[in-house]
Amino acid sequence: MSKINVMPVRAAVTLFTVAMLSLPLLADNSEKAQELAHTYLIADTHIDVPYRLQDGWQDVTQATEGGDFDFPRAKAGGLDLVFMSIYTPAAYDEPGGHWQLANLLIDGVEALAARAPDKFAIVHEPQQVASAVSSGRIALALGMENGSPIRTLEDVQFFHQRGIRYVTLAHSLSNAISDSSYDEARPNNGLSDFGRQVVAEMNRLAMLIDVSHLSDKAIQDVLAVTQDPVVATHSSARHFTPGFERNLSDELIKGIAQNKGVVQINFGSSFLTAEANGWYDDFAAARDAFIQEHDLAEDSEAVTEFNDNYPEQHPFPFAKLADVVAHIQHIIKLVGVEYVGLGSDFDGVGDSLPEDLKDVSQYPNLIAALLEAGCSEADIEKILGGNLMRVWFAAQQ
Repeated sequence: MSKINVMPVRAAVTLFTVAMLSLPLLADNSEKAQELAHTYLIADTHIDVPYRLQDGWQDVTQATEGGDFDFPRAKAGGLDLVFMSIYTPAAYDEPGGHWQLANLLIDGVEALAARAPDKFAIVHEPQQVASAVSSGRIALALGMENGSPIRTLEDVQFFHQRGIRYVTLAHSLSNAISDSSYDEARPNNGLSDFGRQVVAEMNRLAMLIDVSHLSDKAIQDVLAVTQDPVVATHSSARHFTPGFERNLSDELIKGIAQNKGVVQINFGSSFLTAEANGWYDDFAAARDAFIQEHDLAEDSEAVTEFNDNYPEQHPFPFAKLADVVAHIQHIIKLVGVEYVGLGSDFDGVGDSLPEDLKDVSQYPNLIAALLEAGCSEADIEKILGGNLMRVWFAAQQ
């Protein structure tokens, strides 16, 4: 009897077995992810709900049609602790505008919690988080995105008293405190003398220093002068977006780890992949060429129509869950799992969020992807919120 070539049969059986086993495996990951999302603390250090509601009010205590955050979706996703972004645009040119807007946004978060005390609790210290979460509420902390409202050292204490617990020292333009990664003008050559005083005062008051948006030199200056661990509340790894200074270089990630701080990964696609990042550059170049060719004002109807049509003609390359996981794994390999967390930028990056990570209900999808990538439960607990809480507690010492 001639030999039978069993290799094709074995291959077919193997493929069939893998296909059959992959279904319950994926289901197990999904079920396990849901379990972990509602077991471990999920802390997101940057969600732009306050400015979203300033632009167009919705009742986020109930389900909303728009936006990335509301209470039902947050509970479904297992979200426990949110740093609500008190964001003031860098280009605000109204006299006193930054100060005014920052206070109005703080008032708005306070009003939200007061309207739904069974759903939200404002927390000022890390010790308050457990109590809020155990009562079934979502803990709301306050982070100031853009230090421009701070004009004197007394302002640091004022905003601390108002509940601000981190400050992103600059935003898209350099200011009196720090140079910005987005601004070609670098008047401070990093952190200004006033900025150094602000950092010292924030250390004294146990306010976290957020180095997101800062120039490389400014981040290096912060790391040199701070006495406490820092946070990058919504930044990702420049390794995947070469030349994009807004993301953190490997050198800076190592510096933050040496400082015992934490890098919170931004979910915006342009932070995650070079392709998505380059799409914005291509769009800006095409728009500028169109304006110049037709001698148009930027706010003209023709330019608005161009802006609307461009994504239809050049579809945006959305990132995937695997890209978020890749950033997390890169930092883990570079410095260890103790120095990475989540800073989604939900409600802040527009329609650029990755597939399957479009709003606060979908943290379990990310957890499932982390499980699929081989992350242990202990590591996932650190990534979801443990690392952030370590840094926040350390600032209290």
